[in-house]
Amino acid sequence: MRLIIAEKPSLARAIAAAHDQHFTQREGYLEASDTLISWCYGHLLEQAPPDYYHPAYKKWALEHLPIVPTQWQLVPRPKSRAQLGVLKRLLKRANEVVHAGDPDREGQLLVQETLEYLGWQGSTHRLLINDMNRSAVRKALASMRDNREFLALYSAAESRARADWLYGINLTRAWTLTGQKAGYQGVLSVGRVQTPVLGLVARRDAEIEAFVPALFYALWADFTTAQGTTRAWWQPRNSESLKASGQMDDAGRLLDRRLADQLFASLPNAAARVLQVKRQHKRQRPPLPYSLSTLQIDAARRYKLSAKAVLDAAQSLYERHKISTYPRSDCRYLPSSYLQQIGTTLDNACANDHTLSGWRQGCDDSRRSAAFNDAEIGAHHAIAPTGRQPDWSRLGQTEAQVYRLIVRNVLAQFYPHHEFHDVTATFEAPTNSDAMPPEAFVARGKEITVAGWKPLFASREQAPPLPTLNEGETAQVADCAVEDRLTQAPAHFNDASLLNAMTHVARYVKDPAIRDTLRETDGLGTEATRAGIIETLIKRGLMARVSGSLRATQAGRALIAALPEDATTPERTAHWEQALSLIGEEKANATSFEQQLKEEITRLLAATDIQRMRHALSLKQGVEANAAPKSGARRQRSGSTSKRRSAGTSKRRSRSD
Repeated sequence: MRLIIAEKPSLARAIAAAHDQHFTQREGYLEASDTLISWCYGHLLEQAPPDYYHPAYKKWALEHLPIVPTQWQLVPRPKSRAQLGVLKRLLKRANEVVHAGDPDREGQLLVQETLEYLGWQGSTHRLLINDMNRSAVRKALASMRDNREFLALYSAAESRARADWLYGINLTRAWTLTGQKAGYQGVLSVGRVQTPVLGLVARRDAEIEAFVPALFYALWADFTTAQGTTRAWWQPRNSESLKASGQMDDAGRLLDRRLADQLFASLPNAAARVLQVKRQHKRQRPPLPYSLSTLQIDAARRYKLSAKAVLDAAQSLYERHKISTYPRSDCRYLPSSYLQQIGTTLDNACANDHTLSGWRQGCDDSRRSAAFNDAEIGAHHAIAPTGRQPDWSRLGQTEAQVYRLIVRNVLAQFYPHHEFHDVTATFEAPTNSDAMPPEAFVARGKEITVAGWKPLFASREQAPPLPTLNEGETAQVADCAVEDRLTQAPAHFNDASLLNAMTHVARYVKDPAIRDTLRETDGLGTEATRAGIIETLIKRGLMARVSGSLRATQAGRALIAALPEDATTPERTAHWEQALSLIGEEKANATSFEQQLKEEITRLLAATDIQRMRHALSLKQGVEANAAPKSGARRQRSGSTSKRRSAGTSKRRSRSD
């Protein structure tokens, strides 16, 4: 009897549907004459808690640290005992097992650790499925491999799980106990991923608090030609020398108003000319279908939804309503097989909805965008509609909003490219000195030639079209002004920007090698865990939501201030990924990685400092964990008002880098 163990029930059903035999539904599995198909629900097991190894560890005490198991143990997750019992009974009937976890490191771990926990020692094959289409599953069933080929990948995944346990358990206990001695009553949670995320937020908050607005100046002039008036902005010809002299900053902002005033004096009603007009034709492909993180980011920007709310809605659309595909995907590409019934799929996906039906009418189903690329698909493909008609009366508001976004990004693949001309016009205006050449003023605009997919994405164009301008034609200055402006502090993180930072955390790292590693991996966290990391930090009182933004609490700021810096930055994730990749490629062994980690944890434990923690906790900074949203909103509105008043008569402001 062959037993196939899938990572999740939906994959088990796809395998059964692609199989030659007819399967009967049983409690926790499917059965045919010579094949059984069962499943996990993600991880059925988890690392045993410290007191599993020794009862004394139930009490948190500094003298116990570091806690390092000599023989690692796994225990069932709270709701997995029934399914583990099913698998145990089925293994007794099997003479062959097929490991059908997702084709990635974590997928290899969660099925294989279950087999080892249940004592399976028989023949095991590996089934690698990254597309649940029937033909793709049949092809995978015909090309299974020996599971022993993936032992190194399993070892790397197991090392990652153990390392996270060692790091989190020991450092959380150490800093919590140190915090208690310093007067803080609560858990100060430390983790390889969650702490760098908290570090991003805490450092941004501190940067905003320390920010001092700087005054700079901008000179504009309105140039009238035969076809209309164009506003253009002064671009000093000698900008490099102005930067060298300190009269202009590195961002090109003018710091010396006298220079602008000198030119301004010569501008009113002055004769000018169009020096140059550049038109650059550009084509933009439609945005790719969504991965979970990109869906969460867009939904947060458009609907102010939290990452968890989007994940919950996408999971419901997949499991309960069955109108969209598996949501916890890090891929933005679709298999070519998705196109086989594309007309029916899109018709059904858009049925009975005015907005989607309107967008559907503009589709050309014969188009083949770059999104349909089998070579780009890993364990999962992008989130897409299944083609089952939605029952809109059963969808909640958030579910409907998320579903429309998912469908929209797939519909966009069947629209033409967005085409336009980027237009840059340079005007020459006189100066007060005959010895000085005319100064340049630059205007930019956009001329749309093919709207394409763009109307599906409601957005405000940044550059409206310019009047028709011809090189060499005369112009006259109709108006001009020197504006006083203030640099602005960066914005506080919110769900969208923090998810984006976690996904692209490499931009916060200086070391090029580490940046490259973080770009190649998932950044901080994974598609499946990022929403949970944010909610965990909030639940543990280290971060809070205030009027839509995410802020570090006083406890969160204190923890980041008290920890060694390398425990609060993303670099550790990159170092671990480099080591785990070598283990997965059989170029390093797990034992040496674990030994190095123990030494590192010992070093970090030695850095606990009660006085430093007491000082950090005493700082009156950070949002209180129990702050009421209304009071936070009042504080934020008050701060915004004072900024507006301090800006004086400035009409426009730019964001500080």
